Amino acid sequence: MSDSYFPRWRLTAGATEGAVVQPDEIMPWPQTVAMGAQHVVAMFGSTILAPLIMGFDPNMAILMSGIGTLIFFLFVGGRVPSYLGSSFAFIGGVIAVTGYAGSGPNANIGVALGAIIVCGLVYTAIGLLTAWLNARTGGGSDWIDAWMPPVVTGAVVAVIGLNLAPIAAKGAMGGSLFESGMALMTILCVGGVAVHTRGMVQRLLILVGLLLACVIYAILANGLGLGKPIDFGAIGAAPWLGLPTFSAPVFEAHAISLIAPVAIILVAENLGHIKAVSAMTGQNLDRYLGRAFIGDGVATMVSGAVGGTGVTTYAENIGVMTVTRIYSTVVFVVAALIAICLGFSPKFGAAIQAIPAPVLGGMSIVVFGLITIAGARIWVVNQVDFSDNRNLIVAAVTLILGAGNFSIAIGAFRLDGIGTATFGAIILYALLRRGKPDRQPTV
Repeated sequence: MSDSYFPRWRLTAGATEGAVVQPDEIMPWPQTVAMGAQHVVAMFGSTILAPLIMGFDPNMAILMSGIGTLIFFLFVGGRVPSYLGSSFAFIGGVIAVTGYAGSGPNANIGVALGAIIVCGLVYTAIGLLTAWLNARTGGGSDWIDAWMPPVVTGAVVAVIGLNLAPIAAKGAMGGSLFESGMALMTILCVGGVAVHTRGMVQRLLILVGLLLACVIYAILANGLGLGKPIDFGAIGAAPWLGLPTFSAPVFEAHAISLIAPVAIILVAENLGHIKAVSAMTGQNLDRYLGRAFIGDGVATMVSGAVGGTGVTTYAENIGVMTVTRIYSTVVFVVAALIAICLGFSPKFGAAIQAIPAPVLGGMSIVVFGLITIAGARIWVVNQVDFSDNRNLIVAAVTLILGAGNFSIAIGAFRLDGIGTATFGAIILYALLRRGKPDRQPTV
């Protein structure tokens, strides 16, 4: 490893079959651009779905995913390959503080943005602490492992999905039999792609399932008149180039208390992703953990300041790296630049906004369910021992606090659902802890 801040990227012959392209290597530009485009496709479905569910401008979300990825790249010195996209961890808190009904622009987006900025600030502070501890002791992540073992992180991730379950069900039921049927059809489309396809199509199950459901909806609604037709006129009228919708943050104590704890989820996600990339590349990237937290935190603050969602490192793109064995960080710069270009296209945004509400409702059930199962997967992968009563109690209490939206109010400070479950899990585990903590989470 070079002592310089950025690596001195070495040119490789290209991505031949079975060859591994390391983070500090660069392929010929045609292959680099092609791989960057593939990473954009991989993050696309989730990055546009999250803002639609929260009522944010999808153009702004795509734009800030690109800018956020560049910010992350700068903070880690081009050493850690990762793409930053819209985080689903914010959905529950955003919907709770804004009262968003699930259709059209979110009229109360400002209070969510203020809280997202504070969440990014908390995340950045955790990154600074981690970097300081790493510089002093070489074990910057040890305290995270001790306070947030797999039983805690798994429970908190699962709670996000469970807390959102009523919202997903309400959105999927719609106002007519046709809308409910289309929500179920959307679920079948995603399930069919997940089970009956292979390769890259299977990895893009959210995007492909969404497109397939939209085609079926257009045939039934626009063609046969069974429901509200898709308005293609708005897509045709939208210009190819233009600015996304900017929004100003509003700082409100209750919103901050509900959304700021999401920083803990982002830490767990980023930690797991860096551990995964370290294992795949054969390089120990723990030394960059604090800088990765800071980069993600700053990117979240910048995104929230202009109207974008909070961002996080994306498992979808780690999946692409697993398949291709190409870890060159320059590829992610190309992907970020492509995303930024898409963010400045109102026609692209109009196409996204035309997605029918029943399709989004069905997709919400799938996505929120997948979030819940992702928490359970953390338990399984890390072999959490539920014969240990400590783990059993921590997981059981956390799930009920979050699913039941248990709230605590102390003056102007208020914790609802996800926030109560998050802090409750950490505190309860600390009180019940004995002996060595469980090993760090893998996500």
